[in-house]
Amino acid sequence: MEFRKDFIEKLKTAKSVVFFTGAGMSAESGIPTFRGEGGIWNKLNPEELANFSAFLKNPDMVWEWYQYRRNIINQNQPNAGHYAIAEMEKYFNKVTVVTQNVDNLHTRAGSKKVLELHGNIERNFCVDCNKFDYSPELNQSQKVPRCRHCGGLIRPDVVWFGEMLPQEIFAEAESVSRKADLFFVIGTSAVVYPAAYIPLNAKSSGAYIVEINVDETDISETVNYSIKGKAGEILPKILKLLDKKK
Repeated sequence: MEFRKDFIEKLKTAKSVVFFTGAGMSAESGIPTFRGEGGIWNKLNPEELANFSAFLKNPDMVWEWYQYRRNIINQNQPNAGHYAIAEMEKYFNKVTVVTQNVDNLHTRAGSKKVLELHGNIERNFCVDCNKFDYSPELNQSQKVPRCRHCGGLIRPDVVWFGEMLPQEIFAEAESVSRKADLFFVIGTSAVVYPAAYIPLNAKSSGAYIVEINVDETDISETVNYSIKGKAGEILPKILKLLDKKK
């Protein structure tokens, strides 16, 4: 495929780059999305599984569902798009991944600076003392574990409905986005707020916005360049342009 000349020029001169990724990025690795055809929310009621009240009411059921999700993630691997993003760190002064995904695939692919807006399903913490527990065996348990420090319930470190995003991470994501020369919006409908403010803030601060998505989205008309297709196919081609630049 041929890329637009203004995009190629921006790619050559950019120093700070941000990749803002959503569920579509992970879907290419076989991780079910929450919305759309085949989305996991179509089969289960999120209000019964992804809020704190539901967890307190039936912790074992919620924990079992998250174990099911972890198993899916562990059975799949980062795709070519994830690896291409990690490789791009060689070509720019600063590369930051801001992701709405909780599956840890960007880190597994080798990206060094990943800001997780909605948490990480591989981490767990106690609802009483807030201490994190990184014991690998936790993610094998079929019943909700108890904290080894205080006996409280252990929950996944993901943002549930009704909870705020981690404020320090969100603030850092906003900061790097405002300073970005080039900003990619990948595999997201960009309709979930407050995360959806981030690409809008990047554009208002002067960043060149590139969308990569298999479908047209609400943000398609506001970006500088919308590329229709799979991230796993398009990002490696962009990486080849950078190889020529080197």
